[in-house]
Amino acid sequence: MRLPAARGPITAGLFARLVRPPGELDPPPVTQAGASALDDGDLQLALFACYELHYRGFDDVDDRWEWEPSLLAARRELEGAVQSALAAVVPRPPAVPPDRVRRALTEVVAADAASGPSLAACLQREGDLERFREFVVHRSIYHLKEADPHTWAIPRLYDGPKAALVEIQADEYGGGRAERMHATLFRTTMTGLGLDDSYGAYLPRVPGITLAVSNVMSLFGLHRRLRGALAGHLAALEMTSSLPNRRYALALRRLGGDAATARFYHEHVQADAVHEQVAAHDLCAGLAAQEPSLSGDILYGAACALAVERRWAEHVLGCWRRGVTSLEGVTSLEGGSSEGSRHAG
Repeated sequence: MRLPAARGPITAGLFARLVRPPGELDPPPVTQAGASALDDGDLQLALFACYELHYRGFDDVDDRWEWEPSLLAARRELEGAVQSALAAVVPRPPAVPPDRVRRALTEVVAADAASGPSLAACLQREGDLERFREFVVHRSIYHLKEADPHTWAIPRLYDGPKAALVEIQADEYGGGRAERMHATLFRTTMTGLGLDDSYGAYLPRVPGITLAVSNVMSLFGLHRRLRGALAGHLAALEMTSSLPNRRYALALRRLGGDAATARFYHEHVQADAVHEQVAAHDLCAGLAAQEPSLSGDILYGAACALAVERRWAEHVLGCWRRGVTSLEGVTSLEGGSSEGSRHAG
């Protein structure tokens, strides 16, 4: 993967510097404030690029940039805008005693489920093949590296919570079998739909809120002080996964997808029904029992996961209701990053 085209002044300055040898980097011109930072394609792409240096990197960026102090300082400015945006849209749930964490997580999830329409239900009932492919393009930004952001927490936990997280992640990574890794299964879904399954192929085409979904995971994962929020984030994803993935599988089969193409979704229906219990009880409640001061962070991380997902779904559904694509600079989904590489944030 190479750096995509810039989307504004932040990425223009950052990308121009990243393609040169590591050295001093000027502070990014961050002006976006409040909730709108979650939708800002320029800011979110810049932060995504900073985070990507901790994952698979870019072919045209020197790996030594990963720990360049001035880049970390720039990333801190971008993270500050995202954290302020989260604070603006996500009321912080009150801390609860450790023995109430699991119930509180269930309440957070239930409140979110009642807050708006379901993208999964829409696709199951009335989505056409092009809309489903568009949905998959959005999801490729995370699913092609599925589980990696939450894996950052493993060395930061111990005893029961660590074992619980390892149990979940081992399933995500296919139990040691490459062909069963969830990221690999998702690549099969993409190829079955005629999409480019190469890592980051659609990075130039997704809007800021899609990048924010991934960035929030990385934000929580790359900061030890946010380990509670990361645990809650994972629990929220697992607790809200089985039914939507069942609907995605039914939608895909209705649209003519074969068993191999739909396997990714069927796998999540089964696996996440188990992961839900492990994440809520063994991981989150266990972590709160070890460190009671983290109970509020756990619930906040869950609330953030759900709020950002909801904002993303509202963007997609809103575009579809208006009869327009939810992607950036796209007239066709054929191919990968060669088209639509220059677009507004």
